[in-house]
Amino acid sequence: MSADPIPLAGVIGWPIWHSKSPRVHGYWLNFLGIKGHYIPMNVAPEDLETVLHSLPKAGFVGCNVTIPHKEAVLALADEVSDRAARVGAANTLVFKDGKIHADNTDGYGFIANLKQNAPDWQPDAGPAAVFGAGGAARGVIDGLLTAGVPEIRLTNRTRERAEALAEHFGDKVTVIAWDRAEIAAEGANTLVNTTSLGMEGQPPFTLSLAGAAKGALATDIVYVPLDTPFLIEARKQGLETVDGLGMLLHQAVPGFNAWFGTSPAVDAALRDVVLAP
Repeated sequence: MSADPIPLAGVIGWPIWHSKSPRVHGYWLNFLGIKGHYIPMNVAPEDLETVLHSLPKAGFVGCNVTIPHKEAVLALADEVSDRAARVGAANTLVFKDGKIHADNTDGYGFIANLKQNAPDWQPDAGPAAVFGAGGAARGVIDGLLTAGVPEIRLTNRTRERAEALAEHFGDKVTVIAWDRAEIAAEGANTLVNTTSLGMEGQPPFTLSLAGAAKGALATDIVYVPLDTPFLIEARKQGLETVDGLGMLLHQAVPGFNAWFGTSPAVDAALRDVVLAP
């Protein structure tokens, strides 16, 4: 009698060296004593389809997907979740019953991070200001709308990208020109930086957040550095802040549960592991 196969999962991207996902899932597997493996896979765009259809045959139960494959995998999936369809991208695949199931857990991870680290945050208390309209903004906007934020003010250096997102998500999203971006913060209850401004090697975030509502919450999806210029500016204005690392950690939970059969904890020990040199 053959032994039960050891489940395999991983993350595919191009390149993949920067991904923290192997550290996250590797810690959980070890901590929980689960016989399984999670590996990084460097997959070129032209090889994506071949690799995806080969992984289940090699014992893989699923995988994460990162840049530049998050949109392309939707066309290759047999089933797409509602939230992946809304976002227009997938970051989590489950291989089951001979089919590829695609999901997007970015919005879930974003909101779970805020709820864990700012438990008094009320998403429906007022509008949200979202800076940036790239791929990451899609998951953030979907998460905010799903959580009950009544209005999103979206501003981006390239206005056309913001307008495309506003059209995609509907009339709760209003576009504000980048040269008037500080208006987005006026009276906002939630402020989110999804731009690369403030990331290591990028220009700093220099916009004023002085007009935000009293007691507003500010968060940055960037986590390198952990304390970004955006968060520093927010604290100067007396705002509550939540760093971006928790989004990365929480978005990993649904996939781990689907692949390995348990929902792991996002706690201080996991943060220490991911932040270690």
